[in-house]
Amino acid sequence: MSGQQTKPEPPISLPDPTRPPRPAAGCDVCAALDKQRAGHEGRGNTRAATTCEVEMRNHPKHTASTS
Repeated sequence: MSGQQTKPEPPISLPDPTRPPRPAAGCDVCAALDKQRAGHEGRGNTRAATTCEVEMRNHPKHTASTS
């Protein structure tokens, strides 16, 4: 061993994939997707709810506000 010591890197924080994303603050698109997601989830349509979650996570304003 060289004897060099390095600083430990901070832990990586990842979002919980089992929880729906939060709408980006002030974004009407994210708010509408979240409302649709909740409605689909309430009716037991998991597939449609998941589609809304994916769209919200991929929405440019959402990704810009969470990165």
